[in-house]
Amino acid sequence: MTHIDYAVRYWPTKDAGPFDPTKFEDDFREALRAVARSGRALEMNVGGKIRPWVVQWWSQEGGEAITFGSDAHQPEWVGRNFGEAVAMVEACGFRPGRNPVDFWTRHSGH
Repeated sequence: MTHIDYAVRYWPTKDAGPFDPTKFEDDFREALRAVARSGRALEMNVGGKIRPWVVQWWSQEGGEAITFGSDAHQPEWVGRNFGEAVAMVEACGFRPGRNPVDFWTRHSGH
């Protein structure tokens, strides 16, 4: 699953102020929990804004796997923010698998 935060891109900051994910936390968590229960992975797109609350809530709601993608719409965006995303994912307890293309999981080596 990816882009759970897609609507945030279009948040009416001018009229509504900065987006506060905690105002919608229950709804985000419900969606993350449902996806986690299905055994799917969360895709971290590193080409745009990194939202730490997504990974934190994913982990807390039982998410076991994460993948990375650039979602790059410009060549210079490929891999942008990758180091920041890796640090955030590791801080939430995820580790890379044995193979570089494996999912990152909370159980190293799976």
